[in-house]
Amino acid sequence: MATLTVEQITGALSGVVEPELGKDIVALDLVEVLSLEESEGQWKTRLRIKSSSPAMHARQRMREAVEFAIEKLSSAQGLTISAEVEVVPLGSNERSLDTRKVLPGVKHIIAIASGKGGVGKSTVTANIAVELARRGHKVGLVDADIHGPSMPTMFDVVREKPQPVEKGGKSMIGPVEAHGVKMLSIGFFADPDQAIVWRGPMASKALGQLFTDGDWGALDYMLIDLPPGTGDVHLSLVQLVPLSGVVVVSTPQDIALADARKGVSMFQLESINVPVLGLVENMAYFSPPDMPERKYHLFGRDGVKRYAEASGTPFLGELPLVQAIREAGDAGRPAALQEGTASAEAIAGLTDRMLEVLATQPSPAARPASEG
Repeated sequence: MATLTVEQITGALSGVVEPELGKDIVALDLVEVLSLEESEGQWKTRLRIKSSSPAMHARQRMREAVEFAIEKLSSAQGLTISAEVEVVPLGSNERSLDTRKVLPGVKHIIAIASGKGGVGKSTVTANIAVELARRGHKVGLVDADIHGPSMPTMFDVVREKPQPVEKGGKSMIGPVEAHGVKMLSIGFFADPDQAIVWRGPMASKALGQLFTDGDWGALDYMLIDLPPGTGDVHLSLVQLVPLSGVVVVSTPQDIALADARKGVSMFQLESINVPVLGLVENMAYFSPPDMPERKYHLFGRDGVKRYAEASGTPFLGELPLVQAIREAGDAGRPAALQEGTASAEAIAGLTDRMLEVLATQPSPAARPASEG
């Protein structure tokens, strides 16, 4: 009697193409043979197929294509084969570079967050991005601080405008590039003196377009400068893109740390499940220019470091309260560019530690998918 194998099943399904991704479902690892058994000369298999589209009609078409492929196999082998086919949408955290529709060419997507405003989150983001680019990496940056975009100023591109780019018959947004970093910001699409007043859904939609319509190409790292706090933008981001991890920035004082704890706990929620790569203590101390050996801890001492140790969260490092860092940001030349300075060395150190922690994390595809 003729036999049937899992390999024959997957071989038959290799002719089924995922329409949105343009590759066959076996090559994309979207096929799971749950069971294959024979009873009284009849074969029965249970299949789970993952679909790039969550739409019901798209999943129905996929189911019909799989059932037709099994029918063809049945005729070719002279066997009676029945297939129970379940088609489920891919979760955002399950998407590999091959199966992502959003940012398909980006290897690592890292969000920079803070519990409260004014702690230097954007400064940290800009400097890590520049430091990565200095090392030869391909780097992108999305300014997701919808209500207070600051990256155009920090990179001295306030008057620049992203240009339309035609790709595959679709009009896309060409990022602005400065210091080796590609970037998009809501700030490019509004007058610098104009207040951006949007409700949550509108802000989330605008943010999504920076990812889905941006012509990002292949990147080693994309950094996302989040707005302070926890809210709609953060949840929308987690649902839209597969984050490799998040870095949380805080100053040492208790009131900032209280908000930083909320930020950390949000990303650790089971429904979000994004690794916290570490904490950065910004404005850790002040050293007068004429007495660089003296350290004045204006906002308290080692608050972030102690919290990191107590919570088991990696501590990436501290940045001093230095006039040069503020001036560099205002002038559009991040301090990471000033080789040999204490500021640049501190930025390089925390970037090293961030990458070390990132290397130990499972890829988004290997983590349990969030339910969001």
